[in-house]
Amino acid sequence: MKRTLPFFFLFVSAGLTAAAQQNDAPFIKGTYLKVNPTTIINELDIYLEQDLSEKLSLELGISGIYTDYPDYVFFKRIDIGQRKPGISTEQFVEGRGLGFRAGLKWYLFRRQSASNAQGTYFQPVLFYKRVFYPDADVNFENTVYVNSADKHVYGIQFLLGRQIKRNKYILDPYLGIGIRGKQYKYTNHTINGTSITAEHNDLWNILPSVHLGIKIGLSL
Repeated sequence: MKRTLPFFFLFVSAGLTAAAQQNDAPFIKGTYLKVNPTTIINELDIYLEQDLSEKLSLELGISGIYTDYPDYVFFKRIDIGQRKPGISTEQFVEGRGLGFRAGLKWYLFRRQSASNAQGTYFQPVLFYKRVFYPDADVNFENTVYVNSADKHVYGIQFLLGRQIKRNKYILDPYLGIGIRGKQYKYTNHTINGTSITAEHNDLWNILPSVHLGIKIGLSL
């Protein structure tokens, strides 16, 4: 019995050492390419995330906007007292644009066995979008007048999410809140009797926002 005790303690010590080594895996900086399928109804969002340390990573994103239909639904179907721009349905639907965003992820809880920055994180995000609406023609007495419009969106988001990595695959569900300012610049021509009046407008709406989605991608 006495002879087996040293072997027992040696076995336990070796197991604890192996577990410690597994839980303290060396950190390896990773790069991740992701897309957001939850926004596919109106835009294609592509993200590139780069690990900076065990707790921090930088995520940059670009959006290709191919319709502003959700904004049309918000203004035409939902009335919460917001100021509504004089932009036609066709202009909203045919709107095109680009968006850019940058966020710093702070990993609150990182799995000790993870070799990359993954786990539960908090992320503030700054973003900007520009939407160009097509011109709408107004014909009056064989003279064509052009209604034009575009939109600038400035915002900040505060997200809480959990990034999961399985081999090379990435899942990144998130939720959060934010605030955004929408600036609509548009020119409308109205008929007043026998004359045409051009109205140049600069309309701002500042509204809160709620965010829920998931990003999927690959580790490069």
